[in-house]
Amino acid sequence: MVGSDSLLNEVELMQIVDTVFSRFKIRVVIKINNRKILTGIADYIGAPDKITDITVAIDKLDKIGLKAVNAELEANGITPESIAKLQPILALSGTNEEKLATIARTIASSEVGLKGVEETRFILEKLKTTGLNNEIELDLTLARGLNYYTGAIFEVKAVDTPMGSITGGGRYDNLTGIFGLPGLSGVGISFGADRIYDVLNTLDLYPQEAVDATRILFINFGEKEADYCLPIIQQVRTAGLSAEIYPDSAKMKKQMSYANAKQIPFVALAGDDEMQAGKITLKNMTTGEQTLLTPQQLIESIT
Repeated sequence: MVGSDSLLNEVELMQIVDTVFSRFKIRVVIKINNRKILTGIADYIGAPDKITDITVAIDKLDKIGLKAVNAELEANGITPESIAKLQPILALSGTNEEKLATIARTIASSEVGLKGVEETRFILEKLKTTGLNNEIELDLTLARGLNYYTGAIFEVKAVDTPMGSITGGGRYDNLTGIFGLPGLSGVGISFGADRIYDVLNTLDLYPQEAVDATRILFINFGEKEADYCLPIIQQVRTAGLSAEIYPDSAKMKKQMSYANAKQIPFVALAGDDEMQAGKITLKNMTTGEQTLLTPQQLIESIT
């Protein structure tokens, strides 16, 4: 969404995320943070000029652990005193409300930080009323390592498999500035299609209707026969059944071999007799049985 500063956009995006993964039957946790809160944290520990180094480092906490994160912070010139002040924030636990209350007290001297707390509280409170199916969690270590985020930050992780982030996004002010139209804020999310595919496969959740093979092959005897079959094929597909017509009027043996190779259980044949009767001959490729049927009877037979 571009051109609106309303936080209702963030709320609706999280509803979209929740709906998508609910339909996929993937249990997820939706993590939320705010870049303004991270700025407030950098101010609080006395390293406002190191905001980029801090966010890049703490964003790796899940991957490399606290010790390695602290080592990276030190290597980037952040003082031991600043690192020490950061530790309680990195270890913060409790409910979202408790975390927000604690961080608000901690960064109370940062106007920008408190603005981030206010924005995050608004989003979380609105989402409470929508009845999300999945958990939403305030994660103060979430930075996504991307410097252009200026407000809310989102990341989605699958609960039942260690896949990492499968969806992410956030708010960025002046989103269109790079294209010569300054002053328009935007907020968006990106679904990680490859990772979602891997999660679906790992958890054996891939929608069966998306992988069902062809249920019925219509034999192509020629142009007039194909023209007769096309509207019937549409009826079959409308009924939710996968159907195809052999693209060329090849020899019958070749078309039947194709059906066998793809393990298509039914073959439909329409010659002069069938067309005159307004029917289709249905062949069961397992039993070899052939039956003359109306299009509706054919659909009922293979459903």
